[in-house]
Amino acid sequence: QVQLVESGGGLVQAGGSLTLHCTATEHLLNFNTMGWYRQAPGKERDLVAYITKIYDASYGDSVQGRFTISRDNTKKEVFLQMNDLKPEDTGVYYCNQAPSWRAGPWGRGTQVTVSS
Repeated sequence: QVQLVESGGGLVQAGGSLTLHCTATEHLLNFNTMGWYRQAPGKERDLVAYITKIYDASYGDSVQGRFTISRDNTKKEVFLQMNDLKPEDTGVYYCNQAPSWRAGPWGRGTQVTVSS
């Protein structure tokens, strides 16, 4: 099964930026739609952005205009550029297929903490 490894998280002040990386062990062209999910403390994991194989992207209302998802099918990577971060963006971020019912095994995720 495909393995996904997320990285790039960290501690940042409100208004700051981070870029998350996701590396897959299989060629991304095997997967139509990839997404980034966020699990805030004490909450369920939610899809915040996704991108299709042909690079059509969509965003949740809470991140629209601040986050940008991209993918490099040749390098088996998915990215999430996060700008103007807010404390409510805090959580563990995971990449996987989207929607969630298509998701395979979850990686460890990467922690993002935004201080006010």
